[in-house]
Amino acid sequence: MRLHCEVEVLSRHLPVLGLKSRGKGVRAVVSLCQPPRRSGLQPLAGAEPGRGACLLVSTMKDKHGTRYQLKENIEQLFTRFVDEGKATVRLKEPPVDIHLSKASPGNLKSFLSAVRMAHRGCDISIPLSTLTPVKTSEFEKFKTKMVITSKKDYPLSRSFPYSLEHLQTSHCRLARVDMRMLCLKNLRKLDLSHNCIKKLPATIGDLTHLQELNLNDNHLESFAASFCQSTLQKTLQSLDLSKNKIKALPVQFCQLRELRNLNLSDNELIHLPFKIGQLTNLRFLSAARNKITNLPCEFKVLSLEYLDLFGNAFEKPGALPIIKLQVPLTLLESCAQTILSNRIPYGPHIIPFHVCRDLDTAKTCVCGRLCLESFIQGTTTINLHSIAHTVVLVDNVDRMEAPIISYFCSLTCYVNSSDILK
Repeated sequence: MRLHCEVEVLSRHLPVLGLKSRGKGVRAVVSLCQPPRRSGLQPLAGAEPGRGACLLVSTMKDKHGTRYQLKENIEQLFTRFVDEGKATVRLKEPPVDIHLSKASPGNLKSFLSAVRMAHRGCDISIPLSTLTPVKTSEFEKFKTKMVITSKKDYPLSRSFPYSLEHLQTSHCRLARVDMRMLCLKNLRKLDLSHNCIKKLPATIGDLTHLQELNLNDNHLESFAASFCQSTLQKTLQSLDLSKNKIKALPVQFCQLRELRNLNLSDNELIHLPFKIGQLTNLRFLSAARNKITNLPCEFKVLSLEYLDLFGNAFEKPGALPIIKLQVPLTLLESCAQTILSNRIPYGPHIIPFHVCRDLDTAKTCVCGRLCLESFIQGTTTINLHSIAHTVVLVDNVDRMEAPIISYFCSLTCYVNSSDILK
């Protein structure tokens, strides 16, 4: 029985001697082996040979490996993070801690179960490995990067190495995301560009360490809210959705607050996400060649390094505002303002779904007050250099301005706004 993972063997005598460990594991194959029955083999670490199953830790530099006795020799097993592929085996003799990481959680659980049985001296139903040097090919399973750029090279009969951190499968004519990819828990960069993907699976949020996702040149027509509400909220930093057929992004899109690089170019977007101002970490934004007519109100709070809005159908600001003021305010409007201004938690389990949707899309007045259906809407222009350091021209006539929507909760706020009156 073998486990592919990273291993660090730490002597508990180091702190006593004033020494520190490296704090970094090495790629290894950890085997549960049958003890030797003949003399002349490397002795076990910390025990006499022949006393039950042993643990063999083999690395590229030491393919023969180091063996550790298990029977009645485990002081403690640390399994709190086993679902993340991490565990520690603390031995009595020699006094070492064997730290295991970047393992498949399922394989690690099975392996630790067999290790417990070996410690108790029980019979192990799983076939044990032999004490033979590990082949170099075994370490190829530790690949951290795989690049596939043609359909003929795509693995159909074999799985992806579990240790992958960077996977690129471009020009493979994939119609959907391969579910085997969603088992790569160490994946940090996933490139699915130049395929035929129409929809993302709801479970793509299972990639809890994903930082970069490239979906350039696919057939996406929509973007699921479940993606934006997954664990990717805390990890995703770069997202490329360019050259698709996306017409709109969900309100929840702006919950991806770790985004630094966002490419929405060459889609069919009519407007940018309503709450785009919540993307406080965003530094690079490209939304060129869409059908955007104006910018959302919160766009002005962004602080970008690069902005490209070239080739959109921006409209000229209207001379007259759209007035939707309600006097007196409706009960719904009053309640909504109270909920939002006091930051009272809400959700579909408390109030109707359509009310939640209205609250999520509440407008923000220039005074900071929020409003649902009672407001004045006006359009003015904004110099894009006030938002980004580097700006691509909006059109072929050297324009650096674009229309932006503003909302006002009352006539007083509207009159006091000199920008909109201009």
